[in-house]
Amino acid sequence: MYRRTLLNRLQGTLLCSFSGLAACATPSIRISSFMAVDRLVDEAIARKDIPGAVVAIGHEGKIVHRFVAGHRAIEPNVEPMTWDTHFDMASLTKATITAPALMQFWEKGLFQLDDPVARYLPAFGCRGKEAITIRQLLTHFSGLPPDLDLSTPWNGKESAIQRAMTSTPTQTPGTRFVYSDINYIVLGLLVEAFSNQSLDGYAQEHILTPLGMSQSGFMPSPTLRALIAPTQYDEHHVPLRGVVHDPTARRMGGVAGHAGLFSTADDMTGYAANLLARRANRPSLYPLRSDTVRLMTSPQSPVDSRDVRGLGWDIATHYSTPRGDVFPIGSFGHTGYTGTSLWMDPTSDSFVLILTNRVHPLDIHGKAIVQLRRDIATAAARALLST
Repeated sequence: MYRRTLLNRLQGTLLCSFSGLAACATPSIRISSFMAVDRLVDEAIARKDIPGAVVAIGHEGKIVHRFVAGHRAIEPNVEPMTWDTHFDMASLTKATITAPALMQFWEKGLFQLDDPVARYLPAFGCRGKEAITIRQLLTHFSGLPPDLDLSTPWNGKESAIQRAMTSTPTQTPGTRFVYSDINYIVLGLLVEAFSNQSLDGYAQEHILTPLGMSQSGFMPSPTLRALIAPTQYDEHHVPLRGVVHDPTARRMGGVAGHAGLFSTADDMTGYAANLLARRANRPSLYPLRSDTVRLMTSPQSPVDSRDVRGLGWDIATHYSTPRGDVFPIGSFGHTGYTGTSLWMDPTSDSFVLILTNRVHPLDIHGKAIVQLRRDIATAAARALLST
């Protein structure tokens, strides 16, 4: 469970610091420049594509615009959205937690990216997976199917491990991009094998705490329930609030390499700013070396593939809509199924964070959030470039 501080619970005042980095709007950027972003959010709420949203735009280590609109919850009671709302980050867990946690062991020389996974997890080396490499898991070129089979009842981490270890590739490894939660379930197991810690315990000690992310973690405390954005109802028609939305991670107990992180705008803006600063070799709290961050955010997928992935991060695939139409290829980011996304552009030293719970109360607006992410990123980039 994760800790939080009340010192940064801001509702309506401009956030002025995160993780030691300045975060006040710079004089050169007019707040009015981002009116198009705000309008897009308001229109999406009016169409009921999303119940509400928190949007933050960063530039040169500062938050230059933030917008909070709509509602955190609309069932069973209506609650206003606030800046300090805690969101289920869904697959952003992959890029922000699991990939950098694993790369900390790469920095220590414990493995090479093209090592077979089975060298460290011997049970994985069956059913055509003997030669699958760690790089292929990180880039989603392992050929494994998108998820564990949920058509039959199973529960518990050990059951998930058994299914992941005995999974069978549906594509020849190394030939095709297939986005797969199994890849990151296995990578989370590698983190645990290298660290002799649980994934959530390791992440808390070596990722979240060094970054000052006191409002983030797996399995949030019940005391935070009122601040957590609910998602949808589970298979028993119980509303999910503070319980991970992803059904596989939920069956695993709430901690998995592919999903399970909860976080806030404060913490995620700090994460983005620190990552960009470390990538540029500026002072930063990000817990990896600059060269490692540049490696992770540069193309690591096969050179002949149309789909371009870094190590954890998306660069140019059909999932790259949060790049918009202006940020260049070479920028990078990730999305979360619940409606979250983070996109970063090192060229302009900018980022766009969108936090929504678009699956609340029903998961019926998947295509709408895809377009909204693109439109917001495009409007944000145009505003940044016009200053």
